[in-house]
Amino acid sequence: MYERLVGAARSLPIAAALELGSVLVCLGLFVGTFVVLVGGPPAVTGTAGGAGAGNQVPVLWLAIIGTGTAFVVFWTALVPLFQRVQSVRS
Repeated sequence: MYERLVGAARSLPIAAALELGSVLVCLGLFVGTFVVLVGGPPAVTGTAGGAGAGNQVPVLWLAIIGTGTAFVVFWTALVPLFQRVQSVRS
């Protein structure tokens, strides 16, 4: 079974790298979410300047949200677009 999996990965190295990378990103997002949740929800602090003035969201929360957003956009928009372009060319 192991040889068959390695053979499949060697025949399509880019696809295998994308799939392995996706698994690692998902695991990282899963663990990262729990790590930042230990610190509590993101506290947005305001100033006397009014709504939205001086608000700061912790960087770790932004990293989790940004990574998740990039991951979703990649698989739901860019990969299907690439596949559509490849099918039109052939």
